[in-house]
Amino acid sequence: MPALLEELKDIHSDSFGWALACCAWHQDQAEDVLQEAYLRVLDGRAVFGRKSSIKTWFFGVIRLVAADVKRSHTRHSLMKQRMVPEILMRERDTARQNSPPVEALHEGETSRQLRQALLQLSQRQREILHLVFYCELTLEEAAATVQVSVGSARTHYHRGKEGLLRLLSESDTYA
Repeated sequence: MPALLEELKDIHSDSFGWALACCAWHQDQAEDVLQEAYLRVLDGRAVFGRKSSIKTWFFGVIRLVAADVKRSHTRHSLMKQRMVPEILMRERDTARQNSPPVEALHEGETSRQLRQALLQLSQRQREILHLVFYCELTLEEAAATVQVSVGSARTHYHRGKEGLLRLLSESDTYA
C-alpha cells in the first residue's frame, strides 16, 4: 500500500486535471470527486488489480466517482426543484455571485475558447482527448480508463480532434 500511495502522490496533479475534466471544470466538484477517489482507495472500496498501470486504474476510479457524484447531484437537484423552486433560484444566484477566482488553467481568452469548444464535443470525445493530451496516456490506456474498446477510443479521438479544429476555426472566424 505505501508504494501505491507514493505513485498516487506522483500523479496527483494529473489526477486533479482528470477530475476537472470529468466534472466539466467545476473546481469544487472536482476536489470532492478526487477526495472521494482517494478515500475509496484507502478504505479498500477501490482495489488495484494490477491489470493496467496505476495511473490508468486510478483515472478509472475517478471517472466512476464523478459519475456517482453527478447522479447524486441530479437526484438531489430534482428533489429540490420539486419541493422548493424559489430556494433553488436563490442558491443559483448566490453561487454565481460567490464563484471562486479562476485558476491559471482557466485564464485567458484562448483557454476560454478551448473550454467552450471542448464542452460542445461529446463527453466521450472530451474524456479521450483529455486523457491523451493532458494526462499523456496512450489510446490503449485511455480506452481502458473510460472502459471502451481501443477502436472506439480511436474513433472518439479522431472525431474529437476534427470537431475541436472545426469549432476553434469557427470561433476564430467570428471573434
